[in-house]
Amino acid sequence: MSVPVLLSWSGGKDATMALERLRADPRRRVAGLLTTVTADGDRVGGHGVRRSVLQRQVDALGLPLYVAEMPAGADNDTYEAAFAKALDVARRDEPRLATVAFGDLFLADVRAYREAQLARLGWSGLFPLWGEDTARLARHFIERGYRAIVCCVDTAQLDAAFCGREFDATLLRDLPPGCDPCGENGEFHTCVYAGPPWAAALPISCRSCEQAGRFAYADLDIAGS
Repeated sequence: MSVPVLLSWSGGKDATMALERLRADPRRRVAGLLTTVTADGDRVGGHGVRRSVLQRQVDALGLPLYVAEMPAGADNDTYEAAFAKALDVARRDEPRLATVAFGDLFLADVRAYREAQLARLGWSGLFPLWGEDTARLARHFIERGYRAIVCCVDTAQLDAAFCGREFDATLLRDLPPGCDPCGENGEFHTCVYAGPPWAAALPISCRSCEQAGRFAYADLDIAGS
């Protein structure tokens, strides 16, 4: 019998590739997606993607979504409380759930934090992409037919002009030396709108890009809405 897994879902490329990897593993079954959303701005935490875009992604995947809601700028205690509450809701729906998977690639301190947080709650972490070569992974994402938009750029690490661009081979060539091809150091985040898990490309378009402090965000929306 396959083990149910909850997948931490940002809507970006790493989470999407983690979903692909988990679905290819007969030992695992993705039972739902877990996302952090700012309640006041109704945006995906860290990525700035509208909740309506997130919901369109998830609806097309046919998986239940569990949301940890918190105010913008919430402290770590508030985040952990919201995270724990979302896990409790997921476990009520699927009592065998005890594992959360993440698309993290190589940041050991982030992994250690996640594992310690989950252990306190009686859960464990799973990292299906851990340690993989990020340049190879980025190329695989593109070659598999996935399509994504750069939705957030840390302008302290990467030029704001990358915000709103397609994550494609041209973008990879344009990245400056020292920038991780998957943005694993927080250089950028993406929003996926097409690829193998979806029957058709999602009608997501970029309205504009706006600066908020050191970060540039693409205002993505469902076309025609």
